[in-house]
Amino acid sequence: MTDEKPRVIIIPPKPELQQTTAVTKQLRVAAYCRVSTKEEEQASSYEAQCEYYTDKIMSNKEWTMAGIFADEGITGTSTKKRTEFLRMIRQCKQKKIDLILTKSIQRFARNTLDCINYTRILRQLGIGVLFEKENINSLPADSEFMITMYGAMAQSESESISGNIRRGRQMHANVGTLKVPCHRLYGYKKDENEKFCIIPEQAEVVREIYERYKNGASLRNLKDWLESNHIKTVLGTEEWSVSAIKGILTNEKYCGDVLLQKTFCTDVISKKIVKNIGQMTQYYMPDHHEGIVSKEKYQAVQAEMARRGALRSPSKQAVTGRSCYTSKYALSDRLFCGECGTLYRRKTRNIKGNIYHEWRCISRLEYGKKYCHNSPTLDEAPLQQAVLAAINASMSGRKVLADQLVDAMEQELAPVPGESMSLGDIDRAVTELGKQFDTLLAEAANGDADEYAERFRTISTTMEELKRRKAAILGIRQEQEQISRRIHAAASAMTAATVGITEWDDGVVYQMLEKVTVLTGNRIKVTFRNGVEIEQTVDQPKRRKFI
Repeated sequence: MTDEKPRVIIIPPKPELQQTTAVTKQLRVAAYCRVSTKEEEQASSYEAQCEYYTDKIMSNKEWTMAGIFADEGITGTSTKKRTEFLRMIRQCKQKKIDLILTKSIQRFARNTLDCINYTRILRQLGIGVLFEKENINSLPADSEFMITMYGAMAQSESESISGNIRRGRQMHANVGTLKVPCHRLYGYKKDENEKFCIIPEQAEVVREIYERYKNGASLRNLKDWLESNHIKTVLGTEEWSVSAIKGILTNEKYCGDVLLQKTFCTDVISKKIVKNIGQMTQYYMPDHHEGIVSKEKYQAVQAEMARRGALRSPSKQAVTGRSCYTSKYALSDRLFCGECGTLYRRKTRNIKGNIYHEWRCISRLEYGKKYCHNSPTLDEAPLQQAVLAAINASMSGRKVLADQLVDAMEQELAPVPGESMSLGDIDRAVTELGKQFDTLLAEAANGDADEYAERFRTISTTMEELKRRKAAILGIRQEQEQISRRIHAAASAMTAATVGITEWDDGVVYQMLEKVTVLTGNRIKVTFRNGVEIEQTVDQPKRRKFI
């Protein structure tokens, strides 16, 4: 080895190739922008930005147009819903874009992490982002500090705006002036004064949903009923979701009340929505508008929903570890294991072409003899006959039982008006107030109108309250009439019966039974809603051997 410097031979570039490279190295430039969310503004903004960027790109002889990508402005804090942004990134990865133009870092992303992440991805691809307002090109490595700083400022601005909006909503909620949306609330619409108005035909569907659920129908049953009758959803489709039906049954707006801030956004970046179970203030507005169902009916449905939830038994088939409630059959939530207390489940077997229906303890079915050792399997037909026999035995005093059933149903279903005035009283009061209003109007015409303002306001408020009470009474009366027809039809059928119930009817049985407890393989205890208990023999056939 010697200390002599190595000899270097310099090879100059070829002029003709240099010129060719310069000609072919035209950059494919795309523009990204976010436009207004209002349709009119969006159209004009998009057209203006298209014109601006088209002119800017095409006027540069070293650039060629690679496309203009635009998203609605509401999604600036996250890239998840920015479809055009993500399409642009895909085209960058496909080597279809060399440079991106955008107005500012705030337009590119209000999330600092997203901004840095995507500029890094693009830098690795050799693609720069030109932020016009900040005059920053993302390709140089030292640009990241400035991008981070401006990105943090944009994110802070977004968080500040979100906080201001949230505080504004809370202030309006505190004084009861917050606008309550109902554009996707089945059964309601808003009038010209932004007040809730009932849609009669949809309101009847809501009442029927409440009535059917309270009488034992499951959410799946309700879905089948709605779709079989071609009843359209609030979106105009005939396909109902179970969650939408549950939403109708659990939404307090259907009894006239409003609960605000049921959910809240954890932060402006993630936009994660969580249920408010006490982390933040809630605002309850009773009697905000006319209810479709009475408060008694609404509360009864919530109680029934809670009862069904409490009856769910352990099940490894369900994600939650609990079996799903179903009331497709009258015994679905009425038949209990006498040993472990778990519900029974209906099973269907096909043995050599013969279909058999049977009921088995869920615990025994899913866990073997680990928790329940001796629970019997019951064939459905003799089980139903035993239940019918118990019902007929209790009907020896058929008239008394019918009266008890009517009383129980009336106590359970009939709404309590709590109204001291009749419809005639209300009409007469409204007429009298109308006369007072006319008299006051004549007096005000000859004097200072300001002196009469408070009296006018009092009369108008009283008349509005009376009209609301009248509407509520009419709604309750309509419900009472429907309930009365059902109750008396059931009572008439029961008292007219001469030979008892001979055929199984899930609806009738469901209404009469509280629970059925399996004591042994041939013995059950039937508990009725009126408190009567009867033990009954089950004539089970010899057990089949299943292969």
